Amino acid sequence: MATTTGAAIDNTLSVSDKTVKNTLLSRGFKITPDAYTTIDDLIKATKEDVMPDLVKTYGDQGLTGFLKLTGAISSGGSSDQVDWWEEGRRHRAFSGIALGTPGGAASVTVSDATFIANVQKNDVVMDADTGVRFIVQAGGFGTGSATNVTLVKMDNTVVDNADVTAANATLLVIGNIYGQGTNQPTGFTDPGIVRYTNPYMIVKDRYEVNGSQATNIGYVNLGNGDYRWFMYGEKEARARFEDKRELMMLFGEKRTGTAGTALDNALAGSEGYFSAIENRGIQVASASSNPLDSFSEFDDIIIELDKQGAPSEYAMYVNRKQDLAIDDMLAAGIATGVTAGLPGQFGAFQNSADMAVQLGFKSFTRGGYTFHKHDWRLLNDPTMLGAGSTNYIQGAMVPLRTVNDARSGASVPALSMHYKEANGYSREMEHWVTGGGVLGHNNNGDAGTDQAVFHYRSEIALCVRAANQHVMIKG
Repeated sequence: MATTTGAAIDNTLSVSDKTVKNTLLSRGFKITPDAYTTIDDLIKATKEDVMPDLVKTYGDQGLTGFLKLTGAISSGGSSDQVDWWEEGRRHRAFSGIALGTPGGAASVTVSDATFIANVQKNDVVMDADTGVRFIVQAGGFGTGSATNVTLVKMDNTVVDNADVTAANATLLVIGNIYGQGTNQPTGFTDPGIVRYTNPYMIVKDRYEVNGSQATNIGYVNLGNGDYRWFMYGEKEARARFEDKRELMMLFGEKRTGTAGTALDNALAGSEGYFSAIENRGIQVASASSNPLDSFSEFDDIIIELDKQGAPSEYAMYVNRKQDLAIDDMLAAGIATGVTAGLPGQFGAFQNSADMAVQLGFKSFTRGGYTFHKHDWRLLNDPTMLGAGSTNYIQGAMVPLRTVNDARSGASVPALSMHYKEANGYSREMEHWVTGGGVLGHNNNGDAGTDQAVFHYRSEIALCVRAANQHVMIKG
């Protein structure tokens, strides 16, 4: 085989080519065959050893599932908002009443407007702290007086300072008393039915891929032997949309549109789960990083649950720090006795302790209440509520029973997810694809558009019935 020398090559080059050659040599480049040491360096004949599996670096990052696990049902609606009614308290207590220091007066005067609007002459009220009973001598809604109510002691003695809580009394309406031959009351007590409304909210998202990328094949198996990267992108877009949808039902708030605002004045917002508890529920707050780490703190909550007529079974969703604090509390206390397994203890899990364990719940009883504890990924994720050093929310306690709807009489879960639908058209979870022929979708009105667009839309609202029985654990 003949070998061509460098001098022979030079003889074949033009003056300009020789100039280029000398420049390359001066900069360290080789232009002779010895620049290639192996055939692999020349044509890269060896196949790359690329592992086909996509590594789940952060595990399962899905945040959905809380509403379904707590028994929330889905039902369709055909209005701009969801309405429901809840019964009020049968018996009423009025707090923050100023009674002053009577010092042996014959009567005391109450000027609180709410109290005046809810009592009438001859009603009997009691100071919750002192136990002293009073009769409404004058004023109240039955007499047309909107200025004050006059109270005299029921035993007809003078009112001493010790008989009343001077600045912040709580007065209970315990009944009434009438003399012989007197007429019936002129007024009546309203039953206190409360109407609640929650508008629907619309959540949207999209994902798109151009035709070229839709045909590219990669090394990674994205599932079922599919190696097209856009499939992973679309799957993530859908999962992210589902998370956003649930997060809006958890953190949504109502808003009022005012003239001149940047947002559409018709954007009413929608009350989410945590907003409902902040407005009408029980909030447990503490300066401690672990608000619930002692039985005494649990006992305080149980006493409050008793006041609210709460059911005896609760699901607790907490962050990891709170989860461990409760485990330590149980380990140091009565860890064996609290899981003794009464037949009704696992009612939410078909009375099966095994089913509760399989779903990741740890159950214990205290004061006649059963608590099923579960960690909540939403509160641990460093890109969500786990991002804060103090943690705005450390957990929630959800009653596991149905409530009776005051309007229809139907028994429904305390949480319900509603979506718009009519005549077979549902806006619960809409998904459609448009495109200029890409992936076979040619329905966007522009055949020249070289892309496929994936659309996601949902119109939903969450209803929190009997929010007074729900508990938010705040840091």
